[in-house]
Amino acid sequence: MLLTLTTTHRPATDLGHLLHKHPDRVQEFAQSFGTATVLYPEASDERCTVALLVEIDPVRLARTAGRGTPDFSLSQYVNDRSYAASSLLGVALADVFSTARRGRSDSRQHLADAPLPLEVHVPVLPCRGGPEIAHRLFGPLGWSVTATPVPLDDRFPAWGDSRYVSLTLTGDVRLADALNQLHVLLPVLDEAKHYWQGDDEVDKLLRSGETWLAGHPERELVTRRYLGRRTTLAHTALTRLAELDGSTGSSLAPAEDEEVAQPPEQRVSLNAQRHEAVLATLLELGAGSVVDLGCGPGQFLARLVDEPSFTRVAGVDVSTRSLRTAARRLHLDTLSERQAARVNLFQGALTYTDARFAGFDAAVLMEVIEHVDPPRLAALERVVLGTARPGVVLVTTPNAEYNANYEGLTGMRHPDHRFEWDRATFQRWAERAAAEHGYEVTFRGIGDVDPARGTPTQMAVFRRG
Repeated sequence: MLLTLTTTHRPATDLGHLLHKHPDRVQEFAQSFGTATVLYPEASDERCTVALLVEIDPVRLARTAGRGTPDFSLSQYVNDRSYAASSLLGVALADVFSTARRGRSDSRQHLADAPLPLEVHVPVLPCRGGPEIAHRLFGPLGWSVTATPVPLDDRFPAWGDSRYVSLTLTGDVRLADALNQLHVLLPVLDEAKHYWQGDDEVDKLLRSGETWLAGHPERELVTRRYLGRRTTLAHTALTRLAELDGSTGSSLAPAEDEEVAQPPEQRVSLNAQRHEAVLATLLELGAGSVVDLGCGPGQFLARLVDEPSFTRVAGVDVSTRSLRTAARRLHLDTLSERQAARVNLFQGALTYTDARFAGFDAAVLMEVIEHVDPPRLAALERVVLGTARPGVVLVTTPNAEYNANYEGLTGMRHPDHRFEWDRATFQRWAERAAAEHGYEVTFRGIGDVDPARGTPTQMAVFRRG
C-alpha cells in the first residue's frame, strides 16, 4: 500500500525535521510482515511530500504466527492476513513515525505543536460502508474529505464499484494528530486486522486517540471496528472514554458471535443459557466425545474442555482466524501432554465431506445453520447426519417468532443470517432431515419463555435410531 502526506507550510522541508526522516534519503524499515520504505517524491520550500510504501512478504507474515497457533498446513500460507492491508499500513506508519506521533521535535517543537496545512492521499484503500463512512470518520476531525469509489473493472461499468476508494484528506491539522488518526482509522475503514487482538488493544486505541477520540461523534463506531467488534474490549474502551468527557456512555453492538438486536444484558444471559443447555444435554445423553462444528473463537469449546467427562473434544471452523483465537483461549501451548491429546482444532467446511468429522459420540451445531445459504443446507445435512453420523447431534438456531420482543428490530438478528425460522418451520426441517438419515428428533427451548412466541433460541436433539 502507498500513502503520501504533503504540506505547503514554508519552508515545506521542515516536514523532514518533524518526521525525523531526511528528504534526501530513501530509508527502508523491516517489519514483521514485509518492508516499509520512506521516500520524498518532492521536497522544496513551497511543497514537500513524503511517501510511505508498504510491501508485504507473505512468507514472513506467516512466520509471525504465535506459539499457540495450531498447524493448519497450507492454510498458514493461504489465508486472509496479507489482505488486511490497511492494518499493515497502520502498523508500519506507527512504527516508522513513532517519534512524530508523540508530537516531539527537538529542532522544531513550535511546529510540532501547531496545525499545519496537510494533504493525505491513499490511492487505493478498503472502505467497508463506502465513501459515506470515510466522511463520517474524518470529517469531524477537521479534514475536507474526498473519497472516490474505485470501479471493479473500468472495462465493465455495469459491474459497479468495488469496496475500495481513493481517499484524499486536506486540512490544517497538527501532524501528530494526523498520524494518530490515520493509525486508528485506516484499519477501522477496512474493519480488519492482520493480528490477534488482546487486552492491550484498548490501551493502544486510547493512546492514539488521546486528543481526539473522546469527542468524536462516531467514537462508538470507531471503537467497535478498531477492536474487531469484541464486546468486552469495546465496553471497556467506551467506559474509559465516557469518563474522559463526563458522559454516561452508550449502548454497544454485540460480539460477532451474538445476535445483533438483543439488549446487552439479555444477550449475555442468552449466550450463557445456550452454553448451559447444550452442555447439560450432552451430559444427560452420556456423550464421551464431542465435536463442535462451527466452533468460532472457542467459547463453548472452553466449557467442553473443562468438563472431565469428555475424553475427546474437537473444534471445527472455516475461519483460521477464529481457530487461532480458540487456540489461545484454550491455552493449547501450555496444556500438559495428556490434556493436549484430548483436544483437536482443525479447519473445515461443513458442506464438504470430511473424514475428521466422524467417530464422535456427539456433534454440536450451535447458531450455525442460519449462516448457511438455504440451497447448501442439504449438503450440510448429508455431511453431518449422513456421513459423519454421530450418535447425537444438537442444533440450535434463533426463533424468528421471538424477534417481535426486540424493540426496534427490523429484519433478522444478525447481518450474516441467511434465514431465521419460526418454530413450525424449524420442526418441519428437522423432522424431515431426521427421517431421511435415520435419526429421531425432539425439541427444546432455550431462554426466557414468552407464552405466545416461545423462547429466543430453539434446539433440536437428533438421536440416531
